[in-house]
Amino acid sequence: MEEKLQYNTQRKRLPMPEYGRSIQNLVDYTLTIEDRHKRQRSAEAIIKLMGNMFPQWRDVPDFNHKLWDHLALMSDYKLDIDYPVEIVRAEMANEKPEPLQYKKSPIRYRHYGNILEKFIKCLETYEEGAEKDQLVDLVANHMKRSMMQWNPTVASDKKVVNDLTDMTHGTVRLTEEELATLTAKLKATPQNVQQRPSKNSKQKAKNKKK
Repeated sequence: MEEKLQYNTQRKRLPMPEYGRSIQNLVDYTLTIEDRHKRQRSAEAIIKLMGNMFPQWRDVPDFNHKLWDHLALMSDYKLDIDYPVEIVRAEMANEKPEPLQYKKSPIRYRHYGNILEKFIKCLETYEEGAEKDQLVDLVANHMKRSMMQWNPTVASDKKVVNDLTDMTHGTVRLTEEELATLTAKLKATPQNVQQRPSKNSKQKAKNKKK
């Protein structure tokens, strides 16, 4: 009489499928060993087998600790042995962490972000001059980029200019033409890009040293 095939879907559900059914069967067998010393040796042998299945994780901190935690889980925390580490029990594993308390700071225009709003507030305290003009250019350009990322269909130079004037209470007034010129200038001049010296410049530098 032929033996009927038994599919995995009909078998006991594996608590740790990554170790396979053979390891689970060894854990189940270890639970039946009455001699404590033999039961301990069997558990240690299983840990070695589990570790050999993932040799790439041997250098990971607490890897051995995780193996013992997994063994305890696979035995439904019923394996009575001397664990070399403190096992994370079922009730501890199911504990939910306390919810994080996020700082809720009011942001007038969320698509610009809180950091950019702080920069804009600083603009109101700057004295007129080249330093303030440079900061205005950087802030306006960043506002335009943020607007484009948030909703390109409504992004426009007029909207950015009006928002900047509103957020600085009228202390900073930038025209649409100035913003368009600034954007074109920044596109034409990549920032933080150092040009490699040409062969002629290297030769001239050598001649100067001579």
